Amino acid sequence: MTSRKSADEPLSVTVRIMGKEYSVMCPPEEHEALVKSADYLNERMTSIRRRGKALGTEKIAIMAALNIARELLELKGVEGVANASPEAVQRLRQLSLDIDSTLSLE
Repeated sequence: MTSRKSADEPLSVTVRIMGKEYSVMCPPEEHEALVKSADYLNERMTSIRRRGKALGTEKIAIMAALNIARELLELKGVEGVANASPEAVQRLRQLSLDIDSTLSLE
C-alpha cells in the first residue's frame, strides 16, 4: 500500500550551503521560498568566505546573518529606508528564520 502525503504535511527539503547538505522541514507552500532563501544564504556565505581570511563556517554564518539582519532593519525603516516593498520585507523575514533554522541543525 502506498501512502500519499497530505497537502498540508511538512516536506523534508534538502538544501546545500557551502557544500554541505541540510535537511529542513517546511510546509509545502513554503518550499520554493525555502529553496530561494537557502540559495541566497549560500551566495552570501560563499562571498564572505572568498573575501575573508580562513574563517570557520560558524563565523561565516554569523557574519552573513548580521549582514542580512542589517538589510532587514534598513528595509523596515530602522536605519532610514522607509519605502520597502512588502515582498522584500517578507523575503528577508523568511531568510532570517531560515538562517536560525539552519544554524540550529548543526
